[in-house]
Amino acid sequence: MSAAPPQGKPRKAALAAWIGSALEYYDFFIYGSAAALVFPKVFFDPDDPATATLISLATFGVAYAARPLGALLLGHLGDRLGRRKIMVWTLVLMGLSTFLIGCLPTYSQVGTLAPVLLVLMRVFQGLSAAGEQASANAMTLEHAPEHRRGYYTSFTLNGTQAGQILATVVFIPVAALPDEQLYTWGWRIPFLLSVVVAVAGYVIRRTLEETPVFRQASAERDVARMPLAELLRDHWADVLRVVAAATIATVSTVFSVWALAYATSDAVGFDKADILWVNGCANGVALLAIPLWAKLSDRIGRKPVFLTGALGSGVMVFVYLWAISTGSYPLVFVAGLAFFGVVYSAANGIWPSFYGEMFPARVRLSGMAVGTQIGFAVAGFAVTFAAQIAGPDGDDWLGVAIFTAVFCAVCAIAVATGRETHRVPTADLGLRPRERSASIAARQSATI
Repeated sequence: MSAAPPQGKPRKAALAAWIGSALEYYDFFIYGSAAALVFPKVFFDPDDPATATLISLATFGVAYAARPLGALLLGHLGDRLGRRKIMVWTLVLMGLSTFLIGCLPTYSQVGTLAPVLLVLMRVFQGLSAAGEQASANAMTLEHAPEHRRGYYTSFTLNGTQAGQILATVVFIPVAALPDEQLYTWGWRIPFLLSVVVAVAGYVIRRTLEETPVFRQASAERDVARMPLAELLRDHWADVLRVVAAATIATVSTVFSVWALAYATSDAVGFDKADILWVNGCANGVALLAIPLWAKLSDRIGRKPVFLTGALGSGVMVFVYLWAISTGSYPLVFVAGLAFFGVVYSAANGIWPSFYGEMFPARVRLSGMAVGTQIGFAVAGFAVTFAAQIAGPDGDDWLGVAIFTAVFCAVCAIAVATGRETHRVPTADLGLRPRERSASIAARQSATI
């Protein structure tokens, strides 16, 4: 680029990212609660409850398997056509597919067709989620002031936490219904409410302005013609780094889905609503912790904060799952808030800026989308592996904790080998040394 991009509108971009992510991930995580608590008895053979639970948790991972495909497509389109169009499209697709889940027939009505249709809708959810966070992250990062990129990009993940809270709060009264009502019509309510998401998504995001970075690139005809090819040719090492680091999401899926199923199983026996309150309150704490961690990363760097969250989560997963095994609700509550609300937020709130800053604007959305969604796909199926590790009785929490901690270690290694980027000018992000020198020279000449 010949000069630094013009000033953006960081607050408006952050608000749009927050609201959109909250609505989008309400849909995504309402499925997780249902997969753990309801779907085994609604969409699968009730005569084999253990297998039904295992397969139901596997359908949660199906969306993660679809996400890399969505990342390839939506990342390419986002770097070619702009961030705003992708943000509108993904939110509408998520709202529609989730609404249709609430309309599906059950196993008792149509047999095996029911889980087939469920998986199809879950695939659409995964395709949508693949482009949502990457486009919202690119939007906020490219609108943000250079010294506050961490703070503003954290609103995407802050919105994700709000979506988890909303999903949990909506599902609590539903889970408290008598079984006959819950398994017939009650479970459908949270999914049918997603029609609001489709409408709200269009209203909120249609007025978004494209980022100054992308507008300038378009004006100077500096938009990549084949973003994916350029990404894999010039930035493959950072893509692999993001893939490895993104497996930290295993912490989220184990906490939100497997631990929920374990805590409410016959082996432990907690009430469904009680554990959902733990999840909801932990996400409430995360709403406060994420921007604080992000602000700290703007001062001391991304890597120290990210590593604190990754390594700390590797320790806290043992504490939390042990607390569940004791049957002590106060212990579970405190451990859950400390684990997911505080410690995990240190990593969760930093990755939007850390990953986005690895790539130049030409391939930023593709780089984030492809790297994160492959890593998230691993994290999604981690729930299924965790269920197998837990054994036929589903109570081997120590094995699941070790399994999760391994991913935390993989993430920490990937982050430690990355570049520190919090002081790099936005125009120079992701550039190789020669390109960075040219960029600096162009800006200096433009100011003369």
